[in-house]
Amino acid sequence: MIASSSHTNLPDSQRVVITGIGLTSPNGNSPAEYRAALLSGRSGVRPYEIRYFGATLAGVCDFDALRYQSKKDIRRGTRAGSVAIYCANEAIKDSGLDWKNFDRSTVGIYLGVTEHGNVETENEIFLIKGYDYDTAFWSHHHNPRTVANNPAGEVALNMGITGPHYTLGAACAAGNAGLIQGAQMLRLGDCDLALAGGVSESIHTFGIFAGFNSQGALAKHAEPAKASRPFDLQRNGIVVAEGGCVFILERLEDAKRRQARIYGELAGYAINTDATDFVLPNPERQAQCVELALRRAGLAPEQIDIVSTHATGTDSGDIQECTALRKVFGHSTRTNFNNTKSFIGHAMGAAGALELAGNLPAFDDGVCHPTINVDELDPACELPGLVLNQPREIGRTQYILNNSFGMLGINSVAIIKKFSV
Repeated sequence: MIASSSHTNLPDSQRVVITGIGLTSPNGNSPAEYRAALLSGRSGVRPYEIRYFGATLAGVCDFDALRYQSKKDIRRGTRAGSVAIYCANEAIKDSGLDWKNFDRSTVGIYLGVTEHGNVETENEIFLIKGYDYDTAFWSHHHNPRTVANNPAGEVALNMGITGPHYTLGAACAAGNAGLIQGAQMLRLGDCDLALAGGVSESIHTFGIFAGFNSQGALAKHAEPAKASRPFDLQRNGIVVAEGGCVFILERLEDAKRRQARIYGELAGYAINTDATDFVLPNPERQAQCVELALRRAGLAPEQIDIVSTHATGTDSGDIQECTALRKVFGHSTRTNFNNTKSFIGHAMGAAGALELAGNLPAFDDGVCHPTINVDELDPACELPGLVLNQPREIGRTQYILNNSFGMLGINSVAIIKKFSV
């Protein structure tokens, strides 16, 4: 595998920067609201009930879908589409682009998803059950709702974007994968502006709750806000969440030309595969993915200020990732480690993008948000620099490394640098 050039040696036409962020999460519907929740310790996990499975816990979003869609659009489309449309429009607004006059044939949409179509198919089966399973009552909207490109396609329809659009099925590594794909397409000249990130409607399918429950991997707790507890000795599984985050990506030369505000620069990235198990992660391959991203960025582990961990709150998953991180960062005394799922649960395809968005403000405020709900740290999850329960003032922050891993052994890592000319 050939490593790409270090970001410091690239011309402005190949340097990719983030100039806008739009998101919805279980504890915030804007970057500012979301960051405030992460610094104050406010969880977005709540009681939730879904047909057939019953009472459980979930990370539920409460964004205003009607801000950018009509009621008819919402009825015709999907929850993932609504999430994506909200985030994409918010990101464009945040970017300060002259969107009214922008050539939308030069815009690409690259959204990561864990799965898509389960919600819509379950809904249709439930509907025709009331008609003795007569498929004459099956919705004619079902096919466009369930095609894999749906969330990105709904964004294109809503915003009049005529450039390329597609989704990337990358399990829970998908948020990073969307970001990486957008950057690659900009560097190839396939688009001049990329809407990139990840979305999830996972809480609306009972199957995902039943599936995790059958694996013994669905979190339970008497206090919903304390259910998601990566690294804690008493953790007992995943809290399923919905959400989305879309970044506006531009080539640096274009961002400079319009004097855009720049949140950060993509310094390096990597995607690899465990090729060892359907579900159980491989710490050796995860470590290799982190090391490849560092090598492509031209960085040593000691230069990373914050590592945003993937840890989901499962016993084996958390331990395996910590094993990988100790291998790479074991000698770094200045790297801080945190986890965002402890606040919002696991937003599946949106997780990596949301977790990165929650950490980017550290470039400006010099604060690393914590992992909450760690009452007793599992000794197998010990990491140097692990930030627990309270934010940590870390001062000058230059590099953030974002881990996202998924089923069938897909691993993704993105490194973002504080922008400097």
